[in-house]
Amino acid sequence: MELPIAVEHWQNGDAIFVDIRDPQSFAAGHISGSQHLDNSNLPQFLSSVDKNQKVIVVCYHGISSQGAADYIAGNGFTDVHSMDGGYTAWSMSFPEHTERN
Repeated sequence: MELPIAVEHWQNGDAIFVDIRDPQSFAAGHISGSQHLDNSNLPQFLSSVDKNQKVIVVCYHGISSQGAADYIAGNGFTDVHSMDGGYTAWSMSFPEHTERN
């Protein structure tokens, strides 16, 4: 998903943003309102989130998130996207919508 479209979904609040980067990177900075997703909380995410909810997967640059988005879609989710450019592009384009520690 292109960055301008992703930010529209973020502004509308109609998508869940999941960040698959390592915990330290997520803690250092992430898209405001996004949630960290890794192997420890993936089963709970897959079982608790509405499978028709739009999910946008974020990694560093938009490459690893493609495989993660495919995996989530393979678990019955109907509207899953990888965000082009990842967190790096978001933080450079929309620093005001980025939480940093």
